[in-house]
Amino acid sequence: MSKHNVKKEQLGGVIFNVINYTFLLLFSLACLLPFVNVVASSFASTQEIVQKKFILFPTSFSLDAYRYIFSTPTIFKGLGVSIFITLAGTIVSMTLTALMAYGLSRRYLLGRNFINFLVVFSMLFSGGMIPTFLVVKAVGLIDSYWSMIIPTAINAFNLIIMRNFFQALPDSLEESAKIDGANDFRILLQIMIPLALPSIATLSLFYGVSYWNTYMNAILYLNESTMWPLQVLLRQIVIVSSGMDGNSSVVDIVPPSQTIKMSVIVVATVPMLLAYPFVQKHFTKGALLGSVKG
Repeated sequence: MSKHNVKKEQLGGVIFNVINYTFLLLFSLACLLPFVNVVASSFASTQEIVQKKFILFPTSFSLDAYRYIFSTPTIFKGLGVSIFITLAGTIVSMTLTALMAYGLSRRYLLGRNFINFLVVFSMLFSGGMIPTFLVVKAVGLIDSYWSMIIPTAINAFNLIIMRNFFQALPDSLEESAKIDGANDFRILLQIMIPLALPSIATLSLFYGVSYWNTYMNAILYLNESTMWPLQVLLRQIVIVSSGMDGNSSVVDIVPPSQTIKMSVIVVATVPMLLAYPFVQKHFTKGALLGSVKG
């Protein structure tokens, strides 16, 4: 290859990198700036919110919105409910997903193809809100925290990802373990699960975010307001603040509803953002490993 062609390829690579990095930078800013605006607006004063449409750095720092949100102990109970639902739901979902995914990944399982068809079918069609509510009511889960967990315990998409992950593992691992006298549960717990940790970490994040954002199920199945999770309580705070005037006795200063909406978004988002770094290193690897093989 001539020097002219080499220089031309090098120049093309430099141009591609510049365009690529510029596009990624602009895309990152487009994703980051709205969130920065939300956080900055939640700390802005009443006057600044009224005067400015977009805030990146609040000139006058204020905690009135957060003081208003946390002015009642109910919010802490709702936080505890959300934490319980998230932790218990993630554990239950991952346990059931792993058990079912491992079974469906074994080619010798009778009726495997039909069950896989039912799993895919459930992704496209469902009974709907009213039939699901009637089932939940019939089994006695109304006004129970388990109504937030059991009806959505297995996500079909997550199940398929984990099933494909188990299918991608060499069959020789299972054969060697069975020669040594291991049964299916021992193979799953001592061999498959340790190898599937990246996939488990990723799917746990998916399930955790889903349970943390539980809203509609709480509205449908929980009649007692004392049992509401954080998301429902934050919605109530936004509704109440939107109709409040300056004579409220909740706090000394009632911030504008826009500030409260911004602070509500921050309160609802920050816990998941704090959890993400612990599974970030497994996220990309786990999501791709289960989707390589169909």
